[in-house]
Amino acid sequence: MSGHKYGWANPGPAGLVALAMACFTFYALLTGKVDGTCMALMGIWLLGGFVIQIVVGVMELLEGNTTGGNVFTFFSAFFMLVTGLEMILKYFASINGWAMDARIDGWAWLPLAISLFIWTPAYFKSPLSLLCVVLALDVAVPIVAFKDMAVLTAPWAGPTAGTFLLIAGIFGLWTAAGIVLNTAYGRAVLPLGAPLVKETPSASAHG
Repeated sequence: MSGHKYGWANPGPAGLVALAMACFTFYALLTGKVDGTCMALMGIWLLGGFVIQIVVGVMELLEGNTTGGNVFTFFSAFFMLVTGLEMILKYFASINGWAMDARIDGWAWLPLAISLFIWTPAYFKSPLSLLCVVLALDVAVPIVAFKDMAVLTAPWAGPTAGTFLLIAGIFGLWTAAGIVLNTAYGRAVLPLGAPLVKETPSASAHG
């Protein structure tokens, strides 16, 4: 996360709240709390999340945060913008009888899941609560990918992915609150947990 004493403030909390919104709504959809008629509305919410996360991603990159900046950037593009537009499209396809092979979504999600997984060790230098967000997504995103590819058809797949997305959203909200409150008061109001790997004095990049 960025956040120098002078210059740009840390945009990470806004990005994490947007992520939590997406995780909570996907949890509701995948666990049957809501039905498919919500897809157009959910797509609009995800488009709102795109606006926040693209701003966060660019600011993080400008601050030199390679990990967070790149993750927020591809989250904004694919998890928010593309998925939001697709959900609106699929809603209208369902009511108009348009045929489409949605398995392509799984193939698109697969490299996103792989990238997130192999980038996870970079978050060992981040607060523990933020690492928990990523670890929960490491479980949920591959399940969503394989489910969309029709490779994974077990009835537990959707609820399991939804539950881990909810966990990611909760840790995201906790991390966002911790960053805002701890920064405002200049002390640890909410504990975020120590990183698994400590930063070295010679480290030149944020993790």
